[in-house]
Order: sequence, then C-alpha cells, then structure tokens
Amino acid sequence: MTLSASAQTLSERQLLLCACASLEAQGDLERLEPAISKALDGGVTVGELKEAFSQLYAYTGFPRSLNALGVLNKVLENNRKPFWQEGKPWTRPAIWDDAEQALRQGTQVQERLTGRPFNYDFCPQDDYYLKSHLFGDIFAGDGLSAADRELVTVAALSGLKGVEPQLAAHKAGAVNMGNTKEQVEGLCEWLSDNGFSQVDCAADANAGAWPKGQPNMGYARYFIGDSHLAPIRPANLTAGEASVANYANVTFEPGCRNNWHIHYGAHQILICVSGSGWYQEWGKPAIALTPGMIIDIPDEVKHWHGARKDSWFQHLTTHIATGGEQSNEWLEPVTDEVYDKL
Repeated sequence: MTLSASAQTLSERQLLLCACASLEAQGDLERLEPAISKALDGGVTVGELKEAFSQLYAYTGFPRSLNALGVLNKVLENNRKPFWQEGKPWTRPAIWDDAEQALRQGTQVQERLTGRPFNYDFCPQDDYYLKSHLFGDIFAGDGLSAADRELVTVAALSGLKGVEPQLAAHKAGAVNMGNTKEQVEGLCEWLSDNGFSQVDCAADANAGAWPKGQPNMGYARYFIGDSHLAPIRPANLTAGEASVANYANVTFEPGCRNNWHIHYGAHQILICVSGSGWYQEWGKPAIALTPGMIIDIPDEVKHWHGARKDSWFQHLTTHIATGGEQSNEWLEPVTDEVYDKL
C-alpha cells in the first residue's frame, strides 16, 4: 500500500480501519477478510472493527454490516493471532434507556457535524432517525472517537456510487469532528491510490476537470467558504499578449458563495462548467446552475453566485466593458438564513 504525503498525518491504524470500512460498503467480502487481518496486525482492535461495522449499517444497510461482522468473526475463529488486541470492553450507552436524552444529545452532535442547526422538515421521520438514532444512539458508543467515526463514514461512502452529496457533506463533517482538512483529503487520496474507493473523493476530482487554481485569497473577505481562482489564457497567445476578454475559472467548495455585489462599467458573463451552483439577483428567485448554462449579468445589478451546499461548483467568468470606469461594489454577505432555504 502506498502512502501519500498528506495521508501520513493519519495513523496506520486509522488508514487500515478505513480500508475495512470501504470494503464493507462495497460488500467485497473476498478482499475484506485479508484487510481485517492486516488491520488487526496494524493495531486496530477487535472492538473498533465491531463498532465501525455496526455504525455503518446506518449508511450501507444491515446486510452488509452483518456480512462484515460475519467475516470478522470468521477471521477471529480461524486465524486469531496472540498479539491482536481486543480493545476496551463494550458498554451499553446510558442514553439507550432515555429517548429524550438521545434526541437532545443527537441534535447537538448533528449540529456540530454540520456546522449549523439542521432540520429535515421535508421528512420528519428521517429527521428523527438522524437525530435520535444515528447521532444519538450510535454516536453515544465509546468504541470510536467522533473524529474516527467520520473518517470511517467518509471511507464507506467513497466505496459507494451515487452518494456523492453525502460524501461531500461527511468530508466537511469529518473536519468539524476534529480531523484536519489535509487529513481528510489525504485519506481520500490514499483510498483511491490503493484501490479501495469506487469514486474519487479527492477535492480536485470533486471540483471538476477544469483547473482549480490557487486559493482565492485576494477576494476571500468577500466570500463565505473557500474558493479558488485559475486564470484562463488562450493557447495561441504568449504570456505577454492580451486577449480580447480575460477569463478565469472560479472554483467554489460546497457551501461557498460570494457576497452580494454590483459591477459598474461592465457586464459579467458566467459559463458554468462543472458541479451545481446558484445565481440570484436582488429581489428575484435564485436560479439553479448546472454545466452548460450561461448567465449574462447586466451592469449595476445587485447579485451573488456560488456553490450548492452539497456540491463543488466551477464557472468561467469574464467582463465585457459597457463604457465608463469599471469597478466592483462589494456588499453584505448572503446569510445562512437566505442560503439554507434554497
């Protein structure tokens, strides 16, 4: 197994545990059996594997959770090594006997994970299951730390196709629960490099095929969240030549958006190239942006644009002069109250 530079900030125990989580999600029992042995060799305890596979039923279903536990039991019965660690004894969480406490505690855990209060009013049943059971009952176990639980979840979701929004959300959640952004991206690179993931969950892959560029520090004070900027120059021009229109690719991380602002002396053109985003003019409904869409923003119109909360987003941008001095007026941020309703 190769180890990327960014993944070196994670312990071998964490990486091997996450490899097992990804294989559990895929239902790849043939590869899971030797992965479990290797994890136990590398310091993962039996209790940690039990806790991880049990937790993952909420993400991958009972069949795959039970199958993984069955493989673990098989390994222990047939090939147990004397130095393998059992880990801390399992204890029944006290909140299992108090549904109200489980709901309160789970609500707090979910708010920490998402970074803001979260209410799924569209489906109250799932809202209750998430708060009371997943983030209440399951997260109350002491077999894994909150940080390791989210790494396990990211690894499992990287092993499933069609759950990219949840993967993006839990990557952010893994940071909120105590991991660094570099550790989470390093885990994704490691899973991909070693053939454990089914989707590429590295940041650049989520951003899209267009160049991501460098952190957009010059305008960071006008953005909520992180964005990146990559100048785009026609291939037939040299570095010293100017083009008729100067283009740049702006990459918005999930949830990132710029402040309300106004362009003077020019209208701005947005060419959406990857991911999903939003564009809104003052006093008008927001427009959902997808690849291929083009937005022509008149000068002197107050507006904002950015990514959806569960998706990276990229657009090319350029400005076409309309006469007079060109300038931008940066205004108030797009509040969570406005953004979360989209």
